[in-house]
Amino acid sequence: MSDPEAELLSRVPVEGARALREVVDLLAADEHAPTTVRDPQEAWRTHVLDSLSGLEVPELVAAERIADVGAGAGFPGLALAAALPGAHVDLIESSARKCEFMRAALSHARIDNARVVCARAEEYGAARPPAGGRESVQAVTARAVGRLSTLAELASPLLAEGGVLVAWKGRRDPEEEAEAARAAPELAMDPGPVRPMGGGPAGFQHRHLYVFAKSGPTPSRLPRRSGMAKKRPLGAA
Repeated sequence: MSDPEAELLSRVPVEGARALREVVDLLAADEHAPTTVRDPQEAWRTHVLDSLSGLEVPELVAAERIADVGAGAGFPGLALAAALPGAHVDLIESSARKCEFMRAALSHARIDNARVVCARAEEYGAARPPAGGRESVQAVTARAVGRLSTLAELASPLLAEGGVLVAWKGRRDPEEEAEAARAAPELAMDPGPVRPMGGGPAGFQHRHLYVFAKSGPTPSRLPRRSGMAKKRPLGAA
């Protein structure tokens, strides 16, 4: 185990580390797992350690409620739920197949502070609790699921004022960053620091965490119709 990996895992409770190993075992054993990374060692690095890099963001660590948008196979949401037992994590995913796998992973690993929300983020952000999640979470996470402006638009209706979006991205793209900055006033989402994570425990050469802060009430026009944030991103030149 490398020193950066050991330092990162030192922040995870013993029970959480056990749960994460069981999730990785399930990824390897379940032929229907929605990921191309099946080797346990590679899955640990690519999925678990990369997800746990979010622990570098203090606002995410302090959040009582987290929504993982486009959760896919469950990352970073499953890893964060295991690492932060005091937080509740909603795993938001519209694919029924992926939802089924995440429910199996939660049961298999005995992670009880997360649940699967099988719906589009726009649908879930349109209604207030208990039917939806509008303005109910302190942090939204998203890993490799869209452009920054799209992610900020999906996150805004879910976040309480002062909450943060943490987006996992690869190499920095000035055009994409400028697009998000132009969209920010319409979304009540202020761009914050960009944290370079390249060369960390996950081993990715180009990895950055983008942090946006919810700066006010959700604009009344949000969320737009499902799919519009991706098809017609605000701030596009």
